[in-house]
Amino acid sequence: QVQLVESGGGLVQPGGSLRLSCAASGFTLADYAVGWFRRAPGKEREGLSCISSSGGITYYSDSAKGRFTISRDNAKNTVYLQMNRLKPEDTAVYYCARDPSRICLGNYNYWGQGTQVTVSS
Repeated sequence: QVQLVESGGGLVQPGGSLRLSCAASGFTLADYAVGWFRRAPGKEREGLSCISSSGGITYYSDSAKGRFTISRDNAKNTVYLQMNRLKPEDTAVYYCARDPSRICLGNYNYWGQGTQVTVSS
């Protein structure tokens, strides 16, 4: 059974950092690209970043560029999203998703349940 489970969310003050994890089970994560997304209250889902299966190619949205870093440890079947200099507008539920390809084509077919990130003083 294919599963993606996000963790690492929580409450953080503005300017703080969090590292989100996306743990995969039921398949070999090293064979797939993985993306991170978020959905803020009242807003549409937003794509943040994607990493190829080898980790050699990464993409970032304008809102993620410079503050967020995607990485992966295929030996641990886990993808990470390091988020620095967090802002209140980063408050959202964060999701990871599996691309059916080794590169980031954007046709994500498996999604995790999400982890809540709240940035507030």
